Amino acid sequence: MIAPFPFVSVSGSPYERGRQHGAAVADRVHRSAGFYAGQLDKLGSQPGEREALIAEFSRGIAAFDEAYLEEMRGIADGAGLDLSAIIMINARTEIVAKARLLASRPIDEDDEDEEKMADGCTGAIILPERSWSGGIIQGQNWDWQPECAETAIVLRVRRQDGPDLLTFVEAGGLGRHGMNEAGICVTGNYLRSDRDYRQEGVPLALVRRKALEQEHLALAMKVVATTPKACSTNMMLSQDRGFAIDLECAPDEAFPVYPENGLIVHANHWISPVALTKLRDTGFNSSPDSHYRDWRVRRLLSKPQRFLTREDLKAALFDDFLSPYAVCRPPRAGATGDLTASVAMIVMEPALGIMEVAPMPALNRHFTRYSLSGDPVAVAAAA
Repeated sequence: MIAPFPFVSVSGSPYERGRQHGAAVADRVHRSAGFYAGQLDKLGSQPGEREALIAEFSRGIAAFDEAYLEEMRGIADGAGLDLSAIIMINARTEIVAKARLLASRPIDEDDEDEEKMADGCTGAIILPERSWSGGIIQGQNWDWQPECAETAIVLRVRRQDGPDLLTFVEAGGLGRHGMNEAGICVTGNYLRSDRDYRQEGVPLALVRRKALEQEHLALAMKVVATTPKACSTNMMLSQDRGFAIDLECAPDEAFPVYPENGLIVHANHWISPVALTKLRDTGFNSSPDSHYRDWRVRRLLSKPQRFLTREDLKAALFDDFLSPYAVCRPPRAGATGDLTASVAMIVMEPALGIMEVAPMPALNRHFTRYSLSGDPVAVAAAA
């Protein structure tokens, strides 16, 4: 059995929450920082360039929400690292991309490094009309590099100025996939388009965190749709009263995708007809399997027509059709020899305030149940 992801619960001011986070999982924060510093090293990023990039993002983060910079400062102090390392973790997608541009390595569909840096993922939302419990069920596989099974955590944030939240995140990060006590869930998938990296934007991890801080789904949707971004992304949002939406986001525009037959399923290609008339999907090189991963999960959840449970969603996300290029991806070598894998499976039921997570699901079917209100508990292994 693979060890579960550590659980960290924090409270207090932004700085104090960060300090608790950093001190609780200092070893994992160091691994996160080292992992992304290594990505820059491979690109030949020079110290001066790296410092300038970090300073640029520090200013942008402060302008977006000064409290986020305070929380990062707390993480750095708690873990015994420089603030720059924590900024790197939270803006890693954008910083690595900019470093590639500075190294005169264009970000396009022919770059052989693109596959290993693609945050893959297959996600789904089951709406109440298809749910056995009558509530929302949302989940996804997080496809990334297997080293990150040793850097991820589940973080619960007790807030004084809004709803508490529970997020699966890389140690040192402020947000990724998660839910809050207002019943809002947020998950995200990698997308590419020909509009990427033509403007400045807020790091995607912080857009997700900001959405998870909202008390109303309309405000979370506004955050995701209107916050400027440097690159494309897909974000899936739901609220436990019974609505869900998928927002395919270019840096400067968002395209809604609505439920069909009580389901939303999304992998790593654009599906909005409006989006596809306005931009070019440049992600095929890095995620050619996306088209059948999406199809497989939708098919498994649709046939036969029945009410669905968390176990049904897990079964769909465990799908190994055409493995290793599958919904549930075992460790495999990419174009440059670096391994990629489904690092975690995350399944949430917001009405119950629970999130179940399995590390390395292609190799392990043991879940831990994390809660907005209690301590983590092991659950029976999935069939």
